[in-house]
Amino acid sequence: MWLGESTHTLDDKGRLSIPRRLLAGQTLDDSGRMAFIVTRGFEGCLFLFTEKAFKSAVERLVTQPFAGAEARNMQRQFFSASERIELDEKNRVSLPERLVKATGLEREVVVVGVMERAEIWPKARWEAFQREREADFEQLDRVLCPERPSGAAGA
Repeated sequence: MWLGESTHTLDDKGRLSIPRRLLAGQTLDDSGRMAFIVTRGFEGCLFLFTEKAFKSAVERLVTQPFAGAEARNMQRQFFSASERIELDEKNRVSLPERLVKATGLEREVVVVGVMERAEIWPKARWEAFQREREADFEQLDRVLCPERPSGAAGA
């Protein structure tokens, strides 16, 4: 499970150092390297998955090729924006330029652990997102304890 947040700098080649906390417990692929899947996320970030977590996420998607035009279009958008990237010997990944441009990533980024994935945000966008959503934090009890009404005693 990936948790926490940290600020990082993309180098001139679009490489990102992966935080050690995200590397702990990960397995190597058949070539002896660690690989990830990066894809466009929501609200203007990138999603970073281990290959295992990506496979699990894909299994939850409706992947029937004849499920209708909307499903096919969503599949095309999601999978065409996904790319396998390998960790180099300095624990960096090269983010695809098209994804960097699509999300507006600049030199400073924030890596946020969100359970089975990490999100890579432009620092300014992440800070704005946090400011805009600050009031929502108090509503978290609806997610953590859905059987109990919001604001119930003992919360």
